[in-house]
Amino acid sequence: MKTENLLKQMDYSVVQQCMHCGMCLPTCPTYMETKREKNSPRGRISLMRAIADDELPVSREFADEMYYCLGCLACQTACPAGVDYVGLFETARAEIERSGVNAGKQRSFWRWLTVKTLFMHPRLLRLVGRLLYVHQWLGLDSLLRQFNFFHLLPEKLVELEPQTPRICARFSDQIISEREGDNSALPPKYRVGLLTGCVQDLAFSDVNRDTVDVLLANGCEVFTPRAQYCCGSLHAHNGEVELARVLARKQIDAFDLSQLDAVITNAGGCGSHLKKYGHLLHDDPAYASRARVWDAKVKDVHEWLVEIGFRKPLTGCGLEEVTYHESCHLCHGQKVVSQPRQVLNGIPGIQLKELPESNWCCGSAGIYNITQPAQSKKLLNRKLQCIGETGAGAVATSNPGCHMQLVNGLRQSPEIACKEVTQPVSLLARAYRAEWGEDLTES
Repeated sequence: MKTENLLKQMDYSVVQQCMHCGMCLPTCPTYMETKREKNSPRGRISLMRAIADDELPVSREFADEMYYCLGCLACQTACPAGVDYVGLFETARAEIERSGVNAGKQRSFWRWLTVKTLFMHPRLLRLVGRLLYVHQWLGLDSLLRQFNFFHLLPEKLVELEPQTPRICARFSDQIISEREGDNSALPPKYRVGLLTGCVQDLAFSDVNRDTVDVLLANGCEVFTPRAQYCCGSLHAHNGEVELARVLARKQIDAFDLSQLDAVITNAGGCGSHLKKYGHLLHDDPAYASRARVWDAKVKDVHEWLVEIGFRKPLTGCGLEEVTYHESCHLCHGQKVVSQPRQVLNGIPGIQLKELPESNWCCGSAGIYNITQPAQSKKLLNRKLQCIGETGAGAVATSNPGCHMQLVNGLRQSPEIACKEVTQPVSLLARAYRAEWGEDLTES
């Protein structure tokens, strides 16, 4: 017997909540690109409602539209009715995957390899990361590019190869101890757990180290479980809700919540999903109550620093002009907007130059730059133009996807004055180290 489609199983009040007022339209990057109603949030919600009402079937056209959506959640910020667009969006994609309308051998293979295999097994993902690091360290990527080897691959892979992130020499477990304190005789003010992530762990373990150093400098004792799993946001946003639930349970099991004041995340996209485990596991009798406690304790690092009153460093970080690009899921999903700016403004010597359209999507959007490269490129070019207008030499952001997207864009735009992509917490760590005249990673 065929299971009833997932959109029909939703609380119908959620499906019909949209008032079709149009407040979301000017905030939606895809609508502003095409000016087509179907490419807008309310247009997509109308399609979802038609399917829930049995007026339309789940079709390939519906699937294409749902995957054309960035999932940036700017519409949720603009919506006066408080429509739960992320819930609708994830349910629609889950129904697309359940129905199989997008099925294909090539697509199925890549989803199995990445979403269902690599990102479900952290040690396997780290092994692949280590092999990729050796490949890059030996310069094989440059050599193969020089001899046009990559042009023997399918066209899509040729386009993606230059976007491959640089893998760190050491991952988080190698540079962060399971328990770290500030080595003072005084008891810690707070005990926190640190989420190291998956892509964040492979490509930005240095940012995780910076995060620990900043927390130590502000009276926190930091617990970092080994070999952490992916948070599950990749799975939830791409129609694999059951796998997202499996990963949520593993994350909760990795932390002793009763002993922690907060669980810290430093990746905007991950944090938005991590704060919704309560909803994800609401009907799980073994995890529902624990998930609610989890939601209350997960904090973005900037949110936490402002909440505890972080100590402003006495020296600068070596930069004078910095602009700030907001991760969509940090500002629209988590509603963390002012706190990263407060961190940057707390560093002596920095002039924060406000970025035009700072909360407009850069086009990374999880794996959107892979699945929709043309639209992603347009959004990246728009973002680069805004960064260039500031004249700042560095841009800070708070999400690994945004970070990699901006690095790739600036590499191809030498005319733009901005030459460094960094993160607010890294600049704060740099300032603390300069103040103390030592590298906290050696303390």
